[in-house]
Amino acid sequence: MLFNTPQYILFLPVVVLIYYCLPKKMRCFWLLATSYYFYMQWNPLYIILLFSCTLLTYVCGRMIENLRKREVDTQEEDGQKENLIGCRKQMLCFIICILLNLGILFFFKYFQFGISVLNHILVYFHIQEIGWGYDILLPVGISFYTLQALGYLVDVYRGDIYAEKNFIRYALFVSFFPQLVAGPIERSKNLLVQLHSPQGFRYENLRKGGLFVLYGLFLKMVIADRAAIIVDTVYGNSMVYPGFYVVIATIFFAIQIYCDFYGYSTIARGSALIMGIHLMDNFSAPYYARSVKDFWRRWHISLSGWFRDYLYIPLGGNRKGEFRKCSNLLIVFAISGLWHGASMAFVFWGILNGVYQVIEELNGKMKSEVIQGQKRWKWLEKLQISRKVCFSTKLFQTIITFALVTFAWLFFRAGGLEDAKLMITNMFRINNWMILFDGSLYGLGVEKNYMNILLGSIFVLFFIDYYKYHGKDVAEVFLEQGWWFRVICIMLLIFTILLYGCYGELYNIQQFIYFQF
Repeated sequence: MLFNTPQYILFLPVVVLIYYCLPKKMRCFWLLATSYYFYMQWNPLYIILLFSCTLLTYVCGRMIENLRKREVDTQEEDGQKENLIGCRKQMLCFIICILLNLGILFFFKYFQFGISVLNHILVYFHIQEIGWGYDILLPVGISFYTLQALGYLVDVYRGDIYAEKNFIRYALFVSFFPQLVAGPIERSKNLLVQLHSPQGFRYENLRKGGLFVLYGLFLKMVIADRAAIIVDTVYGNSMVYPGFYVVIATIFFAIQIYCDFYGYSTIARGSALIMGIHLMDNFSAPYYARSVKDFWRRWHISLSGWFRDYLYIPLGGNRKGEFRKCSNLLIVFAISGLWHGASMAFVFWGILNGVYQVIEELNGKMKSEVIQGQKRWKWLEKLQISRKVCFSTKLFQTIITFALVTFAWLFFRAGGLEDAKLMITNMFRINNWMILFDGSLYGLGVEKNYMNILLGSIFVLFFIDYYKYHGKDVAEVFLEQGWWFRVICIMLLIFTILLYGCYGELYNIQQFIYFQF
């Protein structure tokens, strides 16, 4: 069940209405049942994997906490020995559960990729390839709910939270339908705590949540799905559309993937907020970032935070010297790329973003040494006209960051390193910049009127993001305006979605991009 379908538009009000009619003790049961129903709309068998992940991490969390309590209760004279044994049991339980969950994820997401890589190695050494004639379907959302469950388990193991005793509540934490298949990847300290104390109905939550849902549909159906037509046209036949066509299509893909994923996250936040549950904001105006590092603080915040807390910091973070810090960055981003997809193109995309950050780190260190007046960088002081960051400098940094990130998106969209190489070759093969002005762009599947609506909608997106970038809660500011202004804007939003959104068999109701991850 997709958010941008009539089924969901009917599903959500029914769920919310019954949710508020039930006693608070029964609401978790209801949300769990609706979440499982929601997930089973893709494939009923997928529920087995979701339940297995839930049961494994729940039992392991309880076992770790019980072992920890036994340590506390040991007699003082045998404390050291018993604590050592207890710690080993906790670690063994923790490692087994992690390996089982990652093993399931690997089989469904990476097994075929692993066979392919192994066959390439075997061919290189003139050894017969491994035959594998089966296709393994990737269960929707498996990467997201696996990371969320493992994050909970790590928190329990570290002693940051208590293990959840109520299985129904914990199962709902793993499977809560608004954020189940594409995040945000919630932390137990946020979502699980809220599920303990359900809120009553609040009109403010309904207003703001409904606004989020509408804006998310606008991002997805008006911008992302329309931009996808241009992207698919060029990337599907780059030999016919070389040069600046590839540049334009890649820029539109940067807009498409942002609005697609941001739209999903916004609808998820709105759906949950209507029921009084606050999900984290997964995006914070990323294309206004002035560095790649800043971009990754603002893009897919829940995933970036997960890798930071559960991978980068345990690897040593920035505490082990400059070389180790740069190595950790490259490792984390390579794994992040692999998490997104079982392809070397995704791995390269991740490493490329890691390289960007390593260069920024080294550049920042060099500037720091210049400011401190170290002799070996004295000659660079002459090149510094001013240390004051003016508007033109900020704009230049934003444009460069957007260009670097967008170039990396090419590897994300191409689907393979060979395809990406072909796209880059075709990008520089012909200098046809005049297509920007002669109307040729209207031949990419989007006629003039719809193209103008698309460009106007992108302007609205960046206008709203500008205020968000400067720390303003745009939804709160909007809801503080006069009723007539709010009504006009909401009606315009609804009519834009209805009149200019992508519908019908021609567009096949576009699935959200991040569902495949």
